Order: sequence, then structure tokens, then C-alpha cells
Amino acid sequence: MNRWFKRVTCKLALSPAQVINATVLLTLMLFVPQAWTAWQASRNFNSIIDNEVRLKTLSSNITYLDEVLTMSARMNAATGNSFWELRYKLFEPQLDAAIKESIQLAPQAYTGEDAKKTDAANQRLVEMEYKSFQLVTKGDKKAAQALLSSREYELEKKKYAAGVAERNQVIALQINKKITEYRHQLWWSIFVSITSVMMLIPAWFAVLRILEKYLQERKKAQTALEKINQSLEVRIEERTQELKNKNNQLQQTLDELQATQLQLIQTEKMSSLGQMLAGIAHEINNPVNFIYGNLTYAQEYAQDLLKLVSLYQENYPHPADVIQAEIDAIELDFLYQDFTQLLQSMVVGTERIQTIVNSLRNFSRIDSSFTTAVDIHEGIDSTLMILYHRLKPTDKRPEIKVIKEYGALPLVECYPSQLNQVFMNLLANAIDALEERHAALANQNQQYDGSYIRITTELSDENFVKIMISDNASGIPEEIASKLFDPFFTTKPVGKGTGLGLSITYQIIVEKHHGRLSFQSTPEQGTEFSIEIPVTQTAENMN
Repeated sequence: MNRWFKRVTCKLALSPAQVINATVLLTLMLFVPQAWTAWQASRNFNSIIDNEVRLKTLSSNITYLDEVLTMSARMNAATGNSFWELRYKLFEPQLDAAIKESIQLAPQAYTGEDAKKTDAANQRLVEMEYKSFQLVTKGDKKAAQALLSSREYELEKKKYAAGVAERNQVIALQINKKITEYRHQLWWSIFVSITSVMMLIPAWFAVLRILEKYLQERKKAQTALEKINQSLEVRIEERTQELKNKNNQLQQTLDELQATQLQLIQTEKMSSLGQMLAGIAHEINNPVNFIYGNLTYAQEYAQDLLKLVSLYQENYPHPADVIQAEIDAIELDFLYQDFTQLLQSMVVGTERIQTIVNSLRNFSRIDSSFTTAVDIHEGIDSTLMILYHRLKPTDKRPEIKVIKEYGALPLVECYPSQLNQVFMNLLANAIDALEERHAALANQNQQYDGSYIRITTELSDENFVKIMISDNASGIPEEIASKLFDPFFTTKPVGKGTGLGLSITYQIIVEKHHGRLSFQSTPEQGTEFSIEIPVTQTAENMN
């Protein structure tokens, strides 16, 4: 190194001070672009994180608000209550604001022919919903209901939903592109750092040799300088290792994001459903409690008034002709009996509404990071309440009966809403299978002995509870049985199934609750899914 340094300095005729100055200048020249690259990468990373979180929040809000508007329009057509029209117009500006903000963050997702078709479908939906408000105002609720349940309305809803899904995919691709650009910047920063180190080490080594030659008498200072140089090299190595570790952590995070993408899709959907159900339950609960609380007083007041009328009849058996005519006109004897029964039926009705509201709350509860001890049967019943409209008879098929064979179960430590999601997936699949079987037999002009879903619960041993959900549909063909839990595998037509339900169900039961999920199927006889989860989530069953 000394001979090389002497040859270079002699050839260039550089003084020691010039060598030192050149080395310092080289250090600054290398440090500035490196610092700029690191700053640029950091800014891009923060931008990616902020935009991604906000875009996901806006996407969830847009889906939720769109469902709120649809529900409000349909409730207005069903009840004729102007409250739902006011609620619609209250949430409509919020949806517009969320869409405008999403356009600002991801303008590329809102351009092109597909975006125009999605906006056109949305405008058509709004026009039909406003038209239904006008029909209700005119007193024609049936026409409004027919409009909102028409094929045209459902087709526009599907177009809009497909457009929103495609738009969300474009946004996701845009974010992934930015992440890829950030990774390239990070790799470039590492490359620049290593290159700088490789260039600076020889230069500074030469500077050290110059100092050693000119400052031999100051051995202590030379020793201190060597220690500083060693410390600098260690720090450079540590920084390089730190950058490598951060890069490895980033790669691991990206892998985890890809692995959990499937879970996030279903979780966002269930979160939107939970928010909608919780909102409905809250809006219904307040007026129902008011009505239910006042019915008791209404019954007491009615009894007092009827008792007073009876006393009048006992003390004045021969009322005036005008009073007697009014008694005959209102059929007082019938009113005595029917009015009391009427109030009692109102009490029963409000209690029924309270039961439905409690079921909605139970289904839409939000899990915390800790498990909760709950009654499994309440979760099943609340899910059945949500699916009640699909179990009722229609003009295409008879009622689907639900047979409950509940055993005596203890409270189970679990994540309640995730377990409700499992029940929802399995029960909805069973209903779909029964409808398909009934349609197939109807096309073949064959008799069908009735559809049913059987739900059985039992304590399989002292540590596990077992839930079995079976149906009498067509069963699962053997050639697809091995693919049943694969992500995105589905036998349903496009637009009806995503292939996520059973994959998510498997993750929730096996990975989240450390349980077991299996099924048995017999062609033309039906399918039974069996769920086993531990009563308590202990460290032993987590392993």
C-alpha cells in the first residue's frame, strides 16, 4: 500500500494536505447522493403507508355507505316511512365525499371506460332510488318495491359492485407498484453505501499512512486515530448489517402481507357487514325500547278506563239513547276483549323485535385481541336469524327446515365474530346446495321430500366441543373433495362465489382456534361438516 501510495502521489505530484483534502471532498461527494437516496426512499415509504391505509379505509367506507343507501331506499319502499328517505339523503353526501377523496389519492383508478361504466351504473341506481322515493310519496309503495327488486336494479347493482371491485384491484396494483419502486430505491441505497465504503476505505487508509509518516513523534495521537478508524469501520459494518436486517424484515413483512391478503379480503367484508348490522340494531333498539316501556303504562291505563266504563254500566244500566247508540256502534263488548288482546299482541311483537336486535348485536360483535368465553348456541342462533330470509319458502322452493339438536355445552373461549363467520359460511353453503338440488330436481320433474339442515352440538371429550352441520343436498363429488379448502376454488358461477369461504373457515378453526375441521359427503344424500374446537385456549393446544 505504501509503495502504491508513493507511486500515485509522485505521479500526480500531490502534497499530503492535497491528498487529505481530496479524500474529504470525495467523502462529501459520496455522502450527499447517499443521504438524498435514503431520504427519498424514506419519503416514498411513508407516502405508501399513508396512502395505503387511507385508501383501504375509504374503500371500506364507500362499500358501507353504498349498502346503507340501498338499505335505506328499500326500507323506505317497504315501510313508507319518510325517515328512511331522510337517512338516505343524510349519508349520500358522505359517500360523495369519500369517493372524491379516493379519486384524489388514486386518480388512475377512476379513469377509463370501466370507470365510466361503474359511474354510469351508480348514477342509474341513484335515479331508480330517487324514483322509488317519489313513488312512495305518491302512495305507491308496491311500485317502489317492485322497482328496487327489479332485475334492472339488481343488474346495475352487480355492475356497480364489479366495477368497485375492479377499481379496488387497480388501487392495490398501484400500491404494489410503489412498493416495488421503493424496494429498488432501497437496494440502490445499499449498493451506494457499499460502493462508498469500498471507495473510502483505500482513500482513508492512504490518509492514515500520510499521518503516520508526518506524525511519527506523536505515537499516542496515532494510536488514538487508529482506534477512531477501527470504530468507524465497525459502525460502517454495523450500519451495513442494520440495512441488511431491515431489508430482510421488509421482505418478511411483504411475504406476510401476501400471505394474509386472503384473510383481509374476507375480514373487510365481514367488518362492513358487522358495522351495518350494528348500525341497524342501534337504530331499531331505541324506538323499540321506548314503545316497549310505554306499553306497560298503556295496558294499565286501558284497564283503568275499561274498569271505569264497567262501573258506569253498573250504576247507570239505562243510559241515554245517544250513549246507547254509540255503545252499539263501537261494539263495546267486543272492544273489551279485543283491546286487551291487541295490547298484548303489541307486547309480544316488541319482544320479538328485541330478540332480533339482540341477535344482530351478538352476530356483529367485534373481537378483541383476547379470546372471550361465550355460548356457542347463541352464535349459531344469531347466524340463523341473519339467514332467516333465505330459509323461508319462496315461489321456487319450499321452506328449508332447521333441525337443532343442541347438547349441554360449557362456555367456550374463542373469537366470537370469527366463529360466527364460520357458521355463516357453512350454513350459506348448505342453503346454496339445497337450492341447487331443488332446482335440478324441478327441471327433471322429480319429487323432492323436503330440504333440511341439521345442527348438532355435543361435548366430544372434556376439552373439545363438537359442532356438526349437515344437509340433504346432492353431496360433494369426489373429484373436487381434495380441493375444497383451496383458496379461490369454487364450483359456483361467476359473480356468486369467490372460493374464499371454506379457505377462511379452515384458517379460523385450525390456525386461529387450534381446532379440527373435516367433512363427510355421500352423493345424492348430503354433506356433513364437523367442527371441533377446544373449550379453553391453553398454551398446550396452541402448540
